[in-house]
Amino acid sequence: MKTVFKSILTAASITLLASSAQAATSLEDLLAEVKKNRVSEARINKKREAEFQSARADKQALLRKGKAELKAEKARGDRLQKQFADNEVKLAEKEVELTTATGTLGEMFGVVRQASAEAYGQISTSIVSAEFPGRGAFLKRMSEESKGLPNIKELEDLWFALQTEMTESGQVSRFTTEVVSLDGGSTQQEVVRVGTFNLIGEQGYLVYDDQNEMVQPLGRQPDGFQTSTAQALQSATSGLVPFYADPSKGGILGLLKEKATMEERYHAGGPVGYTITVMLFIGLLIGVYKVVTLTLVGGKMKSQLKNVSNPSSSNPLGRILQVYTENKTADAESLELKLDEAILKELPRIESGINIIKIFAAIAPLLGLLGTVIGMIATFQQITLFGTGDPKLMAGSISMALVTTALGIIAALPLLLTHSIVAGRSKSIIHILDEQTAGIIATHAETEKA
Repeated sequence: MKTVFKSILTAASITLLASSAQAATSLEDLLAEVKKNRVSEARINKKREAEFQSARADKQALLRKGKAELKAEKARGDRLQKQFADNEVKLAEKEVELTTATGTLGEMFGVVRQASAEAYGQISTSIVSAEFPGRGAFLKRMSEESKGLPNIKELEDLWFALQTEMTESGQVSRFTTEVVSLDGGSTQQEVVRVGTFNLIGEQGYLVYDDQNEMVQPLGRQPDGFQTSTAQALQSATSGLVPFYADPSKGGILGLLKEKATMEERYHAGGPVGYTITVMLFIGLLIGVYKVVTLTLVGGKMKSQLKNVSNPSSSNPLGRILQVYTENKTADAESLELKLDEAILKELPRIESGINIIKIFAAIAPLLGLLGTVIGMIATFQQITLFGTGDPKLMAGSISMALVTTALGIIAALPLLLTHSIVAGRSKSIIHILDEQTAGIIATHAETEKA
């Protein structure tokens, strides 16, 4: 630092000398100027030295102050360390006193905490909490957050919670609560609680979502006869009401929710099942049409039998009698041929559509067998691709195989029955025609002999 100051002073002196040399006009003036500058430089140096000495004194004061503070902090640290050691000894003594004072009460803390945890697991998921919400918060705090011995009030609250659950498990109560519908809306409904088993609302069976603490309808209601008993219980005010309760507290209802409906089973048949259904409907329509038409024809023929002398062209028997009337003069053999020809003309009208029903009844089981083969092929393809680790991957193909077989048999049975009825009606009509024709020929032959 001194070297820097000397360099600066030397440069300033040279600068002053240069400027003075330019201003001086003689050597005497130059000497006077140099002396003047020397005095000024000495005064400046003294001033700087005084400032430096003053700053040095201040630094010494700060140093002394820092040393004093350091000494005070060391003394404070020693004092705190001694206090910490004393507190450790006191804590150990207090722990011994606490252990001695609590005695067997320490075991009670563990028992109460375990009982609270078990009660929380049971009560938080119970449907009774839908009627009495907020019971799980206290038990959760007792089982997870409590660090000390329970007091009398907390023990009573635990007792009341367990007693309430036991009491309500044997009662059927009715209360109003908010029911969240499956589409996201919510309504205030009157709900019937059957013990700890089921909740019943306007939609049927309800479930309690303990995670969100809300009541909502079952995703899919069980069969109609079960739902009807639930609705009857919901609307009843007194007396004994038959009711299908779920003793598993919702487990069985959850499984029934996954059960496939008849419509879903039907659609599992795929295109083959649809084809069998179309054939069944067509066959039944033809059968119904033939039963109606043959019944009308049989009625007209019965009316014609009562009035043989006046044949009508609106029924087969009347048209055959007209043929006989037109050929009365012919011999017996010619008349027989004419009548046989008339019967043959009537047969297509009477028997039309019957063979189609029979064919459909025979094809339906074969289509069901075809669906079975297709389903099994698809099943083995899935086994080849994905293995047998997940049976759900094969469930769709196996369903198709079984459903198509069932549909084929189901379609064949009514079609066979319909064919039997229609064929019986047509045979009875043809039998009447043959019988009347044979009688007409016999009478005509006797007339010729006479």
